[in-house]
Amino acid sequence: MCESYVEGGRLSERNVGKAIEKIIGKIKRETTGAEGVKESPLTGSGIPAVPEKVYLKALSLHSLEEIDAIKAEVKSGNILIIRVGPLAEKGIDNVKRAVSELSEFIELIGGDIARLGEERIVITPSFVKIWRKPEEVMSGSEGSTEA
Repeated sequence: MCESYVEGGRLSERNVGKAIEKIIGKIKRETTGAEGVKESPLTGSGIPAVPEKVYLKALSLHSLEEIDAIKAEVKSGNILIIRVGPLAEKGIDNVKRAVSELSEFIELIGGDIARLGEERIVITPSFVKIWRKPEEVMSGSEGSTEA
């Protein structure tokens, strides 16, 4: 399963987007329950825990060492738009590893993750869900995680 994400000697943004889409879609299919419904962690009252302040932050991912900081931001209730282009310049395998680790983390906490364009992903905590086009949800198109 060796795929090339390099066109003309340089990494293609379109291909980075495809790689992100494949990883997120694969993890979502693996972790979604039998009925296709995921449960999110709730407080004792049945309402998701929402922090007093929630920020929308745009970040660039330059190295795998930054993943823990991203996880901490989501745990604190922030919504993140992450540009993976700088990491993709170092190699598509790094992007696959980062997106895979973040996807598994997001599934674990009950959050949401989706591709946003060709080289960005959006990550939300458990109390925020990402809207997707109805035809994508209705058709059950595999791997379609673009918001």
